[in-house]
Amino acid sequence: MITFLEGIVEEKHPTHVVLNVGGVGYEVVISLGSYDRLPSVRESCRILTYDHVREDAHQLFGFMTEGERRMFVLLMTVSGIGPKLALTTLSGLSVRDLKAAIAQGDVKRLSSVSGIGKKTAERMVVELKDKISSGEALEAVTGGAALSEDDLKLRDAVMALISLGYKRSEAQDMVARVLGAPGGTGLAVEEIVRKCLATG
Repeated sequence: MITFLEGIVEEKHPTHVVLNVGGVGYEVVISLGSYDRLPSVRESCRILTYDHVREDAHQLFGFMTEGERRMFVLLMTVSGIGPKLALTTLSGLSVRDLKAAIAQGDVKRLSSVSGIGKKTAERMVVELKDKISSGEALEAVTGGAALSEDDLKLRDAVMALISLGYKRSEAQDMVARVLGAPGGTGLAVEEIVRKCLATG
């Protein structure tokens, strides 16, 4: 399994890059997001890869960030999404936008990507919602801004409830109710969880 390549950029295109690694040219298929992060031709580059091998094909898919590669692998776990459609999805929406759309169940936004129909978008929400952590979802929804103290409490309380067996949506609703009650914002994470359990 090839997990990364490090070499000189020989060619770069919006859909693929050719990397010269010790005199061997590797063609790596990439998303638009990774294309934007590539260095100039003749410059050195390290690219993370996913080695996709089938009976009739052997392709390398490349990513400039671990977050993008992780999302690519997650997308391929969805029924009906193969590597090409996963890469198209990453070209249509950033990793952060994808996480936010999945966390919020935004089928319309997901189906705006070429090749993703409404049913596939619905499957993405159902199959991936629980694979994205509360922290990742909250960061994506808040636009990646630095989390406030209240946001951190919300995230930690939600994660604690999930670890106790609650579904994410249930946990988020319970925490929101406690934080919205009089004096709720001044509570510590442990107190928020205790109140959620008492009222839930």
